[in-house]
Amino acid sequence: MFEDNLEELEDKIGYNFKNRELLLNALTHKTYAFEALQPVEYNERLEFLGDSILNFLVAEKLYRTNEFFSEGELTRRRASIVNNRKLSEIARELNLGKYLRLGKGERQQKGYTNPTNLANALEALIGAIYLDSNLETVREIVFNRILIK
Repeated sequence: MFEDNLEELEDKIGYNFKNRELLLNALTHKTYAFEALQPVEYNERLEFLGDSILNFLVAEKLYRTNEFFSEGELTRRRASIVNNRKLSEIARELNLGKYLRLGKGERQQKGYTNPTNLANALEALIGAIYLDSNLETVREIVFNRILIK
């Protein structure tokens, strides 16, 4: 059943993972990993990578499409696109909370609706796509399927 949901998510983002473990890791909150009987990787490292990739891609696009903007204006515009509020909104549009693997307590507290969990999972998903493919693929998905609808 969970695997079907993953295929549904892959359809939404327009990317099928070659390494399914990367997708699972991106959707795994640390509370789930801490409660697991066997060691399970969770999404914080992928979140770190995805955040960096997303910031780079947005900065690059702004730089290339706004040649007269100052560094300060480019920074402000990037921050208006890459922030927890905006990322959690996008994650909600993707219904990303439905796919999160959360520990019992986090589920009971409705962690699947928590804006921070959603934004972090979206960044982790971007990091996972990058590791599973390449920069050009993640660029296409970010701008054609995730950030711009």
